[in-house]
Amino acid sequence: MRILVVGGGYVGMYTALRLQRKLKQRLRSGDAEIVVVTPEPYMTYQPFLPEAAAGSISPRHVVVPLRRVLKDCTIVIGEAQRVDHAKRTATVTTLATGEDGTGALEIGYDQIVIAPGSVSRTLPIPGLADFGIGFKTVEEAIGLRNHVIEQMDIASATRDPAIRDAALTFVFVGGGYAGVEALAELEDMARYTARYYHNIKPSDLKWILVEASGRILPEVGAAMGTYAIGELRSRNIDVRLETRLDTCEDRVAVLSDGSRFPTRTLVWTAGVKPAPLLAATDLPLTERGRLRCTATLGVEDMPHAWAAGDAAAVPDLTASEPGRETAPNAQHAVRQAKVLADNVLASVDGKPLTEYRHAYAGSVASLGLHKGVAHVYGRKLKGYPAWLMHRIYHLSRVPTFNRKARVLAEWTLSGLFKREIVSLGSLEHPRAEFELAAGGGGSGTPGLPGPSRPKGPGEPPRDAGAPPKDGRTDG
Repeated sequence: MRILVVGGGYVGMYTALRLQRKLKQRLRSGDAEIVVVTPEPYMTYQPFLPEAAAGSISPRHVVVPLRRVLKDCTIVIGEAQRVDHAKRTATVTTLATGEDGTGALEIGYDQIVIAPGSVSRTLPIPGLADFGIGFKTVEEAIGLRNHVIEQMDIASATRDPAIRDAALTFVFVGGGYAGVEALAELEDMARYTARYYHNIKPSDLKWILVEASGRILPEVGAAMGTYAIGELRSRNIDVRLETRLDTCEDRVAVLSDGSRFPTRTLVWTAGVKPAPLLAATDLPLTERGRLRCTATLGVEDMPHAWAAGDAAAVPDLTASEPGRETAPNAQHAVRQAKVLADNVLASVDGKPLTEYRHAYAGSVASLGLHKGVAHVYGRKLKGYPAWLMHRIYHLSRVPTFNRKARVLAEWTLSGLFKREIVSLGSLEHPRAEFELAAGGGGSGTPGLPGPSRPKGPGEPPRDAGAPPKDGRTDG
């Protein structure tokens, strides 16, 4: 029996981990095999990305190496391109596909768990593809940290007021968790960093949050969302509600209210959409492109196919209104993975399946160091207590004792010593200095945006804030 798990995120890792424990004897005897197909060899704990961007946590400690955790599973680093459930096969391209000329892999399976997660949902806004920066991966988080500090270096060195103003203007689009927490943590870091620049004051930095709806952080409730807006505005952060980004061509962010902001930093966190893989399957989808699932986490009318997390439309049995689906968040994904793994085994053994049922417990959000909001089990917290609850909750949820200990140690040390304000932007082009020494031109001064390196097809200028492509977890 081969169980194929597509995706190495919350659902993929936790499902494979539980299956690994339950099938220990069968795996050792060769009667069962678990294959995990994932584009990255690690699982990213996304709630820690804002703190990784701010330098409170090392990037290596917000990711969990899958080969270490899933020792009894076969890990295939690659992208699932298609799933033909009628034939029980998945087409996978790996890092070697283009090297050895043998083409994509065809992996057969008896049971399949589809959990590829989601990707950033973008809109056809002029200039967004050229200058926008995402905030969904650890690479993007560290690239954004390096970029923010580099912009402060540029502002400090330039004699052109227009360049200085654009370098010190940071626009974030999206008022959900990712946008608010990333902005708040980076603003905290940049304000602290400014003390080490002789000609930059914290008041010189301009931070703008653009949200299309009438509130931010809807998960924590209206009252805590209003408090969060007040907290951000008290730090001179410009919060624009019921406002959209119309264009960001030529590095000028034009908003629907007519405002224009020359900026070298535009961070896009305005939602996610299902992974493209789902459209390349013969499985039923909802109008929003997610897999149509039952309460037992099986794909509707498709035996031996299972899904959970962002990719799955799972009925919410605890909702008062019929037809509601569980929210695509980590709280549900981790719990769904447990039920899904148990149901896969129950299906194989001919036992009854269990329906997924979990009432939403609430949410916590960080607004920077010692600041936060929380709405948990009906209780509302703000300020330091909410920030402390945010850290305690996520420390308890980050996978493996190893990661818990390392994160706790880093938090303890960061409370005893000063922040690190180093930019390692040269990690994006680690060969630049050698190429320059070898007479190949290189990419300019290491650590600073350099226009002399030829751009690849479709590649934005480096100082536009493109996330790093190399050195994915260092920094």
